[in-house]
Amino acid sequence: MKGDVFLRQKTKIVVGLIALAAMMIGVWWSSEWIYCKQICDKKIETSVGVKNEADKTVVLDAGHGGKDSGKIGIHKILEKNINLEIAKKVQQLLLEQNIKVVMTREQDVDLADSKIEDLRKRVEIINDAKPDLAVSIHQNSYTSEEIRGAQVFYYSQSDKGEKLASILQNALLKVDPENKRKEKGNDSYFILKKTEVPVVIVECGFLSNTKESEKLVSDEYQDLLAKAIFDGIMEFLSL
Repeated sequence: MKGDVFLRQKTKIVVGLIALAAMMIGVWWSSEWIYCKQICDKKIETSVGVKNEADKTVVLDAGHGGKDSGKIGIHKILEKNINLEIAKKVQQLLLEQNIKVVMTREQDVDLADSKIEDLRKRVEIINDAKPDLAVSIHQNSYTSEEIRGAQVFYYSQSDKGEKLASILQNALLKVDPENKRKEKGNDSYFILKKTEVPVVIVECGFLSNTKESEKLVSDEYQDLLAKAIFDGIMEFLSL
């Protein structure tokens, strides 16, 4: 009799231990499942965010190139070289934000034998890329040396182009608060009127102005201009 009682008690203890172990395993499995779900959800959310950013495309057009030097400024400064340097700096900033960047040129080359064919090729690159926007980077010049300041041009019949130009102009004014220039509409620039997306021309400054031309060839000032253009692009893409 005593043996039966002892056996029953022992059985109860074993069953209880098995039940406790099963409960603990269940709690552990549940917590692990919740944790894994949170991690997976977070990964999905993150990858979706990256995908959305990667879906953004920007075309950067470094004006002129090759045999077409563009404006020739004081001390024989060539516009084409400054355009490319600034464009590459903007490109790097955009790539760091996972923005797809299409460059019309990345070396000192022109895109065709004639000026009009070169412009048509740039327009073709922009339209084929179907970007969210395009920025053509240039330097200005004038007969009077005192004229200075960055200015952004847009196609006057494009509301989005005007918005982009306004944002970029304000960003550039932060680099040079003394600049009183405003964004300006234009109906004749080939690259503005022949493209199918918001496109602006950024004239970063005047190579005919001694002080401004000295800044435009400096790496530090080019960095400031590139950051301003980048900031304007990112603001427009966030709208």
